[in-house]
Amino acid sequence: MEGGAADMRKFDKLVAVEPVNMLPADEARLWAYAREVVVHRDIPQSADEAVRRIGGADAVLVSSTTRLTADILGRCPGLRYVGMCCSLYSPESANVDIRYAAGRGITVTGIRDYGDEGVVEYVVSELVRCLHGYGQEPWLGAPSEITGLKAGFVGLGASGGMIARALAGFGADVAYFARSAKPWAEAEGYRFMPLADLLGRSDVVLCCLNRGTVLLHEAEFDSLGSHKLLFNTGLSPAWDAEPFARWLDGDNLCFCDTAGAAGGEPFTSHPHMRCMGASSGLTRQAFARLGTKVMANIEAYLGAD
Repeated sequence: MEGGAADMRKFDKLVAVEPVNMLPADEARLWAYAREVVVHRDIPQSADEAVRRIGGADAVLVSSTTRLTADILGRCPGLRYVGMCCSLYSPESANVDIRYAAGRGITVTGIRDYGDEGVVEYVVSELVRCLHGYGQEPWLGAPSEITGLKAGFVGLGASGGMIARALAGFGADVAYFARSAKPWAEAEGYRFMPLADLLGRSDVVLCCLNRGTVLLHEAEFDSLGSHKLLFNTGLSPAWDAEPFARWLDGDNLCFCDTAGAAGGEPFTSHPHMRCMGASSGLTRQAFARLGTKVMANIEAYLGAD
């Protein structure tokens, strides 16, 4: 495509194949990047519907609720750019077949760290309510502070790190398990521990893992033990379903903001599950950060095209 210095090179047609959580003002700015823009307000219910929506478009925006598989991508020969309006951590955890796309010359971009602030507030809010007994019995028998609470993090990326800092600010004793020790965490006084040891020593365990990452199996729930609090801030369960079900039946509580994080029914309706059914990271401020990052990706692609 050719364009003058004052006219950024554009896509011929850009399609948001589903709701992508952009603010209206940012959505309107998409016309700066494409000669035609189509924004769909619902989620396609089949691969055929996704293909119909994309049609002859050369650019697509997608959120986390629609999977752009190799089959869908292969049936859209004009496609050359996919902008993920959601977190992209790795090809394995993405809802777009990135490796297949690369083989067909389709660029896939994603964003990170746009909704973490709301997740931090959610964890602190639920933990305070549970410990103090707001609207429920105090978890430790009497109203209690976060001060001195042993908090164990399974995964300590951007979101986990922000939650760890928040809890440490309230006086929690923070330790963590990750693929390797993190110098910044050690510098802040967070102890790196083997997973079994971490689970056994923690009063509350917080799983902050990428989508599809499962680290809690039967042996881990045995190590975790009873009268524990478990938070999952990821997009999918961090555990195997059967041992988790047995653990949840005991003297324990689990907190998840979305049904996807909880593992769906019957877990969402379990009396020991606290599931809000809404993503804590999707706030007005998060939508603004999302839009800014999505458009920066588009501009970088068009500028290099």
